[in-house]
Amino acid sequence: MKIRLIASSAIFLGSYLPLAIILLAQDAKYSLFGNGVCWHFWKQPSSCAIPLAHPALSLAIVGICFISFCLTLVTLSVSSPKVPIKVIEAKYIPAELMSYTLPYIVSFMSVGYQETGKFVGILIFLIWMFWITHKSGQILLNPLLTVFGWRLYEIKYAVNENTTVHNGRALAREAVEPDCHYRYASIQDILILRTNTFSKEK
Repeated sequence: MKIRLIASSAIFLGSYLPLAIILLAQDAKYSLFGNGVCWHFWKQPSSCAIPLAHPALSLAIVGICFISFCLTLVTLSVSSPKVPIKVIEAKYIPAELMSYTLPYIVSFMSVGYQETGKFVGILIFLIWMFWITHKSGQILLNPLLTVFGWRLYEIKYAVNENTTVHNGRALAREAVEPDCHYRYASIQDILILRTNTFSKEK
């Protein structure tokens, strides 16, 4: 299944939720935290202040990334594997999933919303990253998926009972083992395996 541009954009933005949270933390005015919680903000809004330098921008970006990540989980959950395959070889590659986003997040930790030039530079860089990953079919390589039990594998497999061996990458919620039968759905170049549908060969 080929992901449409809007869905692909949502999946990409969801992968940068940690970056949005980092920028939110860097935008905080920590000196205001000592004032306590303003419990009566609806009665005296002028006496209350949001402890953020750019509250509209920082909260909006976190909200967009959070919603986008939720849409990623929905996309994976609604995929309906139908094509039966036999996995011949399976190699778990955790480092590959983590290295997709985390180095970029670390490199952006010194950037804040107050630095307009650097922030615009981040946006330009992310646009290029999105276009590359969208076109390469690797848009689903999101390290946050590991928190929800998704694991990335390199597999060799045969479709149905054919003898032709294919190579690919697959996401699954449980361990993928060789000599097992699965059903899969393809999202761009990533296979989504449903491990509760497999049975070992006897």
